[in-house]
Amino acid sequence: MKKLSILNCFVISFCFFQCACAQNYPEKPISIVVPFAAGSGTDSIARVIAQRLSDKLKQAVIVDNKAGANALIGVEYVAKAPPDGYTLLMTTATSHSANPWLFKSLRYDPVKDFTPIARTGVMPFVLVTRSNSSVKSLRDLIELAKSNPGKLSFASPNGTSMLAGEAIGKLANVELINTPYKSAPQAMNDLLAGHIDFYVVDFAVSLPYIQNGMVNPLGVTNLKRSTLLPEVPAFSETMPSFDLNAWNGFFGPANLPVAVVDQLSNATRQILAEKETVEKLSKLGFEVQSSHSPEEFGKYVIDQLAYWGKMTKLVKIQAQ
Repeated sequence: MKKLSILNCFVISFCFFQCACAQNYPEKPISIVVPFAAGSGTDSIARVIAQRLSDKLKQAVIVDNKAGANALIGVEYVAKAPPDGYTLLMTTATSHSANPWLFKSLRYDPVKDFTPIARTGVMPFVLVTRSNSSVKSLRDLIELAKSNPGKLSFASPNGTSMLAGEAIGKLANVELINTPYKSAPQAMNDLLAGHIDFYVVDFAVSLPYIQNGMVNPLGVTNLKRSTLLPEVPAFSETMPSFDLNAWNGFFGPANLPVAVVDQLSNATRQILAEKETVEKLSKLGFEVQSSHSPEEFGKYVIDQLAYWGKMTKLVKIQAQ
């Protein structure tokens, strides 16, 4: 009975602490960890939303880049952070859909170790080659790879780029070279310098180069064409059913107080409904797709995890 009483006291104290924190939230600056480098798509999106969150919450909201190891460093950091609402995570399908299938062991669970706050949208990925390349379509790329087995290389600074590149090779039955990078901008620089042959990259990084004619867009990874580049075919037009949805969203550590989650979720949904914010994000190549609730976003994360697992097994990628 004495042990039970101590446990009950602990539970009551913990609940009281959570309620007290939630009532006064936020009392100090909030950090949004981005597990990718500055200048990446997720970083650019986070900075737009962070500024508006700061305005709404009347508190500083700081973007903290903790890049490296395919998003593992930043994501693990947030998973171990106190669940008080002052350390949040803006991440993508790379950490929560792809990594669980690409690595044999992870030091975080994409579902159990995080509290879903809000889905923000989709950052489409597009396959690009240098503007002077003879490759003008995904079919051209496949034919060139068939005639040059093991010679064409692609960049993989994140899980989406890696899985897309590997999937092309497996589904088309061609041998390609996977070239890892620490950041998306670095990979783009190497593509332009001729060190790699193609790159499946997010719109935020690639759009300026596409618009300036420095790279050729050959296909988008979503099932359907993007409204931002409607003239560019979807991968599925060459490879039926190909669909890698590079979603983006907000999380906190597990056990984040419900009141804090609701406050952050409501504020984020309001921001994503603003015409000015939508226009800013659109210029970055981001398609806003807000969730209706944290619970809906949580279910979406679970569904996407299962789908990416199915894709990984379909193309027979071996976990590292």
